[in-house]
Amino acid sequence: MKDMQAELRKLMDQRHMTGAYRQTIAKAVADPEVQAFLAANQAALAPDAVDRGAAKIYEFVNERNKRAAGEASFAPGYQPQLVVANGQLDLAYEPTQARVAAEAKAAQRALVKAINMPKAIATASLANYDPTGRDEALDAATDFTLAVAQAPHAYHQGLYLTGPFGVGKTYLLGAIANQLAKQGIASTLLHVPTYAVEMKGAIQTNSVLAKINAIKKAPVLMLDDIGAEALSPWFRDEVLGIILQYRMQEEMPTLFSSNKTMAELTRYLAGSERGDNEALKASRLMERIKFLAKEIAVGGNDRRNG
Repeated sequence: MKDMQAELRKLMDQRHMTGAYRQTIAKAVADPEVQAFLAANQAALAPDAVDRGAAKIYEFVNERNKRAAGEASFAPGYQPQLVVANGQLDLAYEPTQARVAAEAKAAQRALVKAINMPKAIATASLANYDPTGRDEALDAATDFTLAVAQAPHAYHQGLYLTGPFGVGKTYLLGAIANQLAKQGIASTLLHVPTYAVEMKGAIQTNSVLAKINAIKKAPVLMLDDIGAEALSPWFRDEVLGIILQYRMQEEMPTLFSSNKTMAELTRYLAGSERGDNEALKASRLMERIKFLAKEIAVGGNDRRNG
């Protein structure tokens, strides 16, 4: 059996090479990183591995140098690696650290499903949330995310964030969703007033049930701005009622934000006439909300216009 080092010396000996191609191959084989790989894997390589794998060596060095120079490479986002396969040299392309990080970030973003929500929630963070006047809300949000992380399959009562317009309730929901995503937990954020309008349109397309089912089974559901929708007994009973009843029975984490306190939302859902029947239906819905979430006041100044 031929000695591999002897074969390597033969390949690199310019007297055995003709033309620019041979010189290019010899230069690639002489590359320090290639030499280190060959030395580390000498026992696993066949004696003729360098000769037969010369093109692989050249491709490795060429693609590596392109990446180092910032030039377009054969496989953007992937880096070449020399490997041994059945005693011969081969080339594998592995994702770069940057690509791995980008894919992880994309996967994390995919865990947050935002429906008709402001773009700002995409970058919302508990770490950047100003606690001035709303430290209780921040503490409650932090405790909630920690509890879910520690026991993701257990029931955790959510939050009902109430406070004036512009104090950061929606942002806080987004920050909670993003923190949960870092922990590998999916959530859905839904702007209730817009959803109410869309559900009326769904009646015409006979897609009400499908839309309800798509929302009610979210691992973590966040209903933003509840109580700001136009009052509709149908939406209250046949949409919100079904969603919240399901989540209460299945003990699924649910959060809310509203400009109304729970007491104010109760009166609103009962309607202006407040007949006994409507008041009873409103109370039933509120019982589900109270089971699912605890009321937390969000204070501070108007961050949007202040």
